[in-house]
Order: sequence, then C-alpha cells, then structure tokens
Amino acid sequence: MTQQSHPTGLPVIDLSLADDGPRGRTRLHTALRSAATGVGFFQLVGHDVTPAETAALTGAMRAFFALPEADRLAVSNLNSPHFRGYTRTGDERTGGNRDWRDQLDIGAELPPHVPARGEPPYWWLEGPNQWPAALPELREAALHWIDRLGGVGRRLLHELLAAIGARPDFYDDAFAGHPHLRLKLVRYPGTAPDGAAQGVGSHKDYGFITLLLQDTVGGLEVERPDGTFLAVPPMEGAFVVNLGELLEVATDGYLKATSHRVVSPPGARERFSVPFFYNPRLDAHIEPLDFPQAHHAPGATQDPANPLYAEFGRNELKGYLRAHPGVTRRHHADLLPLTAA
Repeated sequence: MTQQSHPTGLPVIDLSLADDGPRGRTRLHTALRSAATGVGFFQLVGHDVTPAETAALTGAMRAFFALPEADRLAVSNLNSPHFRGYTRTGDERTGGNRDWRDQLDIGAELPPHVPARGEPPYWWLEGPNQWPAALPELREAALHWIDRLGGVGRRLLHELLAAIGARPDFYDDAFAGHPHLRLKLVRYPGTAPDGAAQGVGSHKDYGFITLLLQDTVGGLEVERPDGTFLAVPPMEGAFVVNLGELLEVATDGYLKATSHRVVSPPGARERFSVPFFYNPRLDAHIEPLDFPQAHHAPGATQDPANPLYAEFGRNELKGYLRAHPGVTRRHHADLLPLTAA
C-alpha cells in the first residue's frame, strides 16, 4: 500500500511497509516523520490486528453497556483505589468540566500495589481490574486487546524513533517489566440534557502513544494550528494514532502532541470508541531523546497549569486524580494537593 491521505487530510500510514525491504521502510519513515512532526495525528493501517479480534472486543463492549445499570455500577470505579472500573455518564472531568460519556477503565491485570512508606503514591495505579460477573467474555477480549495493541505500540514506537534518526530501542528500558498499558471502553450516549456538546473536552494525552479504535459514528476532532478543529471521520480497519506530551517534551517539541476533543453525537445517537494508551512503567524516568535534530528542535509547549514530570507515574496519577474526583475523595483525600500541582 502506498502512503495517502484520508479525506480529512490526516495521513494514512501503513505499518506493514516495515516488512517491505529498505525502500518500504524508507517510505514508512518519511511518512511517520512528516505526520509526527506536523499534525501529530495519523490513521494507522497494516497493523495486523484482525477483524475477528476487533469484533470480539467491540461485541463484548456493546454487551457491557447493554447490561442493566445495577450490573455496571457493581463494578464502579468508586470501589477501586486503582481507578479501575465503570464511570457513570458525567462523572469524569476534562478541564474541570464534565464529559458526557460513560466508560470502563481497564489495565494490565496485576496484584494491588499499595505504596509502602517512602514509595511514590502513583503505585496506587497498579492493581486488579473489576469485571462484570454476567459477562466473562469481556475479560478475555479486553486483556487480549491490551496484549495485541501493546505489541503494535512497541513496533510503532521503534519505527517512529528510527524515522527521526534515533536508536529504535532508546526507550526499551522504560517499558521493561510492567509498562502501564491502559484502555477505556467508552460510550457517548448523545447530547447532554442541557445541550452541552462536550463528549470529551479539549486536551492532550500526556504519555507516549495512543491508538484509538472508532466505530462508524464521528465526533473526534483535532485542533489545527489556528485554533479551529478538524473532524476525523472513522476509517474502517484503521487506528487513529496521536502522540503524547512526554514524547513532545523528550524531543524538545520536534514530535508533536496535539489537542483534541470529542463532540457528542446529536440527539440520542450513541458512539462507541476504545482508546488504548501505550505508556512506560510508572517509575520510568523519561530521558531526553538523542537524535540528530535534538539541538534544532523548536521547544516543547509549556502549560503552567499542567507541568510535566520526567517520572511518568507522577503525570499519570495527577491526571487520574483530576479526572475522577469521586474516586480521589473516597480513596485518596490525602493526595488532593497533587491535583493543583
């Protein structure tokens, strides 16, 4: 497949070109470098995730949201000090405003890590998931998705680093052991009763790489340099990929993290999506990337209201404390000062 653009103008990048000899990899790297230093978003095909795997996940997701509310609330994230589980519509915040969606937060299945004295509080983010008893197939499909997209994310990161002249394995140590891989199963139930259109408010992801599976209902929008927003219609078989702020900071602004939002679907129409976050270990210290343009980069964007730390877990915890105030108040009231950091 040759490189092309989606009708929205987002590049379409074929990851399978990495297996197409030196000429194919050169084409892949040229396209990756252009997308990652420009818009910071692209559509990814050639990733080897099959339609059957996708159908297994999306079928289980739709079955979860079709459960009676009592069954969904039985796995409420209010029960979890690890921020795992179900969030009711309107209970998550972006930029201080409510997001009109409900979701299920899932991560790698690990024993709870309750921080010992002297350990950083971000270890609270490591722990078990909550699974609805009525839907055993959800656990299998979701954990398989984490495993599969973890592999896609690793391959993509290696090719991206190679594309800008860095060592492909530069960040392998940061992902060794238990990288912090998370996904969300998300439903947008239509426009809020008060008419507010914020499915998810404008934001940047603060990790490394996000791979988003969309359904056939649009709503994702990417901010242009002039402050207007570009709609990203779904593309069958593709993941929408965007880069997080830590990669922008690590490359001093050479790679771009771009603000994006989701506008609620009109009326009572539902939209489903699955963002997957490919991120390093919580205790990984993200070193500046060594690459040829490192001394000529434009500088990373600075946001005084959202300082970024080299230790990934500090950024991740701050984000969850802010986004889920109910969980924070119930389990982590002593960490409330971090939400203002």
